Amino acid sequence: MPATATTITEQVEGLNAASAERLPADILAAFSASLARLNAAGVPAGVAKTGTRVPDVALIDAHGAPTSLHAVTAGRPTVLAFYRGAWCPYCNIALRTYSDQLLAKLTERGVGLVAISPQKPDGSLSMQEKHELTFPVLSDAGNALASQLGILSLPAGEDVRAAQGELGLDVTTVNADGSDTLPIPTVLFLDADNEIGWIDVRPDYTARIEVADIIAGVDSAL
Repeated sequence: MPATATTITEQVEGLNAASAERLPADILAAFSASLARLNAAGVPAGVAKTGTRVPDVALIDAHGAPTSLHAVTAGRPTVLAFYRGAWCPYCNIALRTYSDQLLAKLTERGVGLVAISPQKPDGSLSMQEKHELTFPVLSDAGNALASQLGILSLPAGEDVRAAQGELGLDVTTVNADGSDTLPIPTVLFLDADNEIGWIDVRPDYTARIEVADIIAGVDSAL
């Protein structure tokens, strides 16, 4: 079934079922243990609150050109979607669904959409081209903006690094600053003054906010 006909939750269930059949038991166990740690930790205490004005932060566009948060929002209400990287299948599901189902609804409301990750610009470009995304996909080098918002994830354990390595992934070679630090998947609404109207933070990276809930949050904040 195409992404436009399903919720994110339904697509994730399909991905998890396929992964359970395809991936070795040790890799599945490592990822399961990691999710348990993330869920136990919950939302960090220092997450930015509604009403917080987000300062300007340097970002990099998908072609490697420098830009900044305020340059991209340009005085327009904007939804920011923080994701881990183009290598994350759950991020791919979320951004593809937001492109197919969310973008037009936001455009009708005069609201922009921007995706942000700590990966190198070529990863942003890959994500943009792979899913034919027509909204900005930006690099937050060193998680500077994610740090300002207090949405950094727990460090990956050795079990997760080993499992990722078995799958051919080394996050330190993907992230712009050479670290393996990742943002917690987060979607937030900024008003025209770059103040947070609402924020949704998901420590469990497999669980993403649905399009209908984003629209409800936007409409409550406009």
